[in-house]
Amino acid sequence: MFATEVQMQMEDSYSNYPEEAEKANGRWAMIGFIALLGAYVSTGQVIPGIF
Repeated sequence: MFATEVQMQMEDSYSNYPEEAEKANGRWAMIGFIALLGAYVSTGQVIPGIF
């Protein structure tokens, strides 16, 4: 009737997390920059509807 508690899992190879987080952050920043550039090219405004 009631849900059972999920067993906690510890990741052994956690030491690589900071490098992977930096890569992901950089990739999302590049996607945002390309989206900003595309919005500027297509509308002529930095943030369409605001500037």
